Amino acid sequence: MLPSYIIYITVLTSVVGYFFYFRDIFLGKTKPNLVSWFLWLSGPFLGVFFQLKAGAGLSVIPVFLAGFGPLLVVLFSIFRKNTYWKLNTFDVICGVFSILALVLYVLTHNLAVAIIFAILSDFFAFIPTFQKGWKFPETETASVYLVGIFNNVLGLLIIHDWSFTIYSFGLYLVVANIVMVYFLYHKKIFY
Repeated sequence: MLPSYIIYITVLTSVVGYFFYFRDIFLGKTKPNLVSWFLWLSGPFLGVFFQLKAGAGLSVIPVFLAGFGPLLVVLFSIFRKNTYWKLNTFDVICGVFSILALVLYVLTHNLAVAIIFAILSDFFAFIPTFQKGWKFPETETASVYLVGIFNNVLGLLIIHDWSFTIYSFGLYLVVANIVMVYFLYHKKIFY
């Protein structure tokens, strides 16, 4: 286990990762799926609240950053025209399931069940970007997903109380970001 203060490194890595993401949005290379990014700002913020309620400490910083970064992406994309991916029915359906899981997440009184709904909400929000990343990897920038892996691994390494409610969201984010990075590079690796 690492000392807790090491988690502040995640703030720096997030700034670097999002710098490249914003640069590529500005240049028109990256086109975020706003369904995913909008919903990604909701779940992590609620996840931080419930993790803090469960007794988590600084290990929530990567989860907080997982919500704060998307807030900035949404704001930047809205004010910069033609920088976001055009939405389709599949995106909206995933968004509805994500919101439903988010509502169930807020309504439950069991922390473990609440975290499961938070993860489901984030996962349903991730599906449109997974699909876009698989089919059109050139429309995404891997920097934020690589930072997501690093930050959440670091967050897991400072946990003192390894209870499901404290480690589960961070572990999920590690796996989801690894999958996304694979989707972005699969054509370069295997073809």
